[in-house]
Amino acid sequence: MIIPVVLAGGVGTRLWPVSRQLYPKQFAALSSAARSSSARPSGTSESPSTDNSDDTLFQATLTRLLGLPELGAPIVVCNEDHRFLTARQLQELGIKGAHIVLEPVGRNTAPAVAIAALQALQEDPESILLVLPADHAIRNTVVLRQVIEHGAELAAAGRLVTFGIVPAAPETGYGYILRGEPRSGTAFAVQRFVEKPNLATAQSYLDSGQYYWNSGMFMFTAARFLEELRLHAPDILAACEAAFATIQPDVDFMRLPKVEFSACRSDSIDYAVMEKTNDAVVVPLDAQWNDLGAWNALWETSPKDAAQNVLAGDVFCEDVKGSYIRAHSRLVAAVGIENAVIIETADAVLVSALDRVQDVKRIVQQLDKAGRTESVNHVLVYRPWGSYESLAIGPAFQVKHIIVNPGGCLSLQMHHHRAEHWIVVRGSATVTCDERVFTLGANESTFIPLGSRHRLQNSTSEPVELIEVQTGAYLGEDDIVRFEDVYGRAATNN
Repeated sequence: MIIPVVLAGGVGTRLWPVSRQLYPKQFAALSSAARSSSARPSGTSESPSTDNSDDTLFQATLTRLLGLPELGAPIVVCNEDHRFLTARQLQELGIKGAHIVLEPVGRNTAPAVAIAALQALQEDPESILLVLPADHAIRNTVVLRQVIEHGAELAAAGRLVTFGIVPAAPETGYGYILRGEPRSGTAFAVQRFVEKPNLATAQSYLDSGQYYWNSGMFMFTAARFLEELRLHAPDILAACEAAFATIQPDVDFMRLPKVEFSACRSDSIDYAVMEKTNDAVVVPLDAQWNDLGAWNALWETSPKDAAQNVLAGDVFCEDVKGSYIRAHSRLVAAVGIENAVIIETADAVLVSALDRVQDVKRIVQQLDKAGRTESVNHVLVYRPWGSYESLAIGPAFQVKHIIVNPGGCLSLQMHHHRAEHWIVVRGSATVTCDERVFTLGANESTFIPLGSRHRLQNSTSEPVELIEVQTGAYLGEDDIVRFEDVYGRAATNN
């Protein structure tokens, strides 16, 4: 059985302002960006469309595997802050039986895969792990599945497989793999892994035909990986075994204990195992792969108009060339620019030269240092029960648009510093306010006094939408005291 192990941690700071700490790039539908009906550069027809899939990068990582024989339910390793995003997007795909492992702290890929291997062994002692980062774009899924099937044969024979991307350019942003002697099928022995090179060195790698980009995708049996980890990094395995022994089931999740897992050394699969084992092989993969690490990667991989622009959303251009422009919430107009990136969201706009997008992470660092929330959250915030969007904020008031999904239920809670007014605009909501439980329909409203115990619930099969007006001296999201919560959240954790 092939068990996908999806590594869904990371924040993707170079794709700010779309990618944020609590809504990172892997959970966004970035690869289907350019589908604007109104965006027309001067002198051209409507901007061409890209892939019409609405899958997020995380979802696409799983859907492109469909059709593989003996495919098991995935194991997803993610940050605790992203647990409900992960669960919701798996549910949207109709995937059942997945294990969602929550890391209390990041410890790189070797410990994450070790935990996944320990879990996989409980399901199938002969299971083959297919390790996949959650933020890659791969256009040719037919070729990908063929290469995975070959990798499965090699893994079953005891090999530790990595997939090397056939390079298309002297890329300095990737590590490389130097191939050695031929092995079975299209595989080669791994001679060595190489760090990110300078441009001249990268060009020499490309010219030699002996090097591949390091994709970060791997395949091996769970037992063989743990065997090699025990040989080359026994301290990592010991720490992971100790953490796995006391892993805590939590609703739909598997929560790693913080003390035990934090004691594990941080290391990658490459350093911990693949560079040391004698059984590593590389299988070439030429399937239109990209890791979508920065905005220039989206420009490179998206269909372009006659002026070499990629336009997404409500965008109008005049004399614009070679640019990536993306609008999320309003009209964006551009005149007389070349090789630029403009990204608009409801609360932030990024403007960058196309060849400087690697430095976007420095803006995120400045925001973090200044204590700004724009690096953490969007104005639209997802919760396990639905979502809320801030519409207006002023002195002592805030207005939100709230959507409660069918069957969704907010915690029974109270606030020390604010009162709330709820107006239902669509659907039927069940409201608890102290001892009262009642139903509100469209165009009906209620008042939630400061200090009262209250809850909002949707017991219907249709979404409930309402406008919430908060008033009070302090309106922060940490002013929540929870008494009951069906999602197992802590008392003041959103």
